[in-house]
Amino acid sequence: MRTLHVVTHPEATHHVAGLVGGWFDSDLTPRGLDQAAKIADVLATRAAGAEVYSSDLLRTRRTAEVVANRLGTGVTLDGDLREKSYGEAGGRPQSWLDARFVPPPRDGERMRHDEGIPGAETKHDLAVRVYAALDRIVKPEAAHQVIVTHGMAATFVLAAWIGMPLEAAGRVAFRFTAGGITTLHEDDYFHNHAVVSLNDVSHL
Repeated sequence: MRTLHVVTHPEATHHVAGLVGGWFDSDLTPRGLDQAAKIADVLATRAAGAEVYSSDLLRTRRTAEVVANRLGTGVTLDGDLREKSYGEAGGRPQSWLDARFVPPPRDGERMRHDEGIPGAETKHDLAVRVYAALDRIVKPEAAHQVIVTHGMAATFVLAAWIGMPLEAAGRVAFRFTAGGITTLHEDDYFHNHAVVSLNDVSHL
């Protein structure tokens, strides 16, 4: 059996400053560090010794290090687990992005839609690399694995986990908040990929 524990990083400096995250390399706030410790405490009761994988951005890396230290294991960094890049908007006020953002159409091409921000990734760009990251992560046999990532990236971790075809993922949306833990499970008999819990924040 395999259980994946998908963690969205807790409170970061860009959250409290009202800035766009993406590839902007914000750090955890003191509150975020406290939340990371609480996440680690929960996972210590569920996934001792688990393999820990993380986006290589600072806010996720710090979270993963706190978790891994508590679990007595190490961290494997994977840039493909990064949040969607917002190009020139990264690190700017959210209002700057909001004023320029072009929402996707109701119908037609949504995954490769140009959101109007120079240098930004499309949802397709994000999904391709997150799908690839999950493929690598689940190759080894492991009872428990932890993935520390970001809100939009976590959406595509789930889409990949349930086997959603990439081209069908243009409308997928799961609600993730800072510091949430999502539990995914594969059984050894049916080999179903279950979503056991979504964005649990009761530990916070």
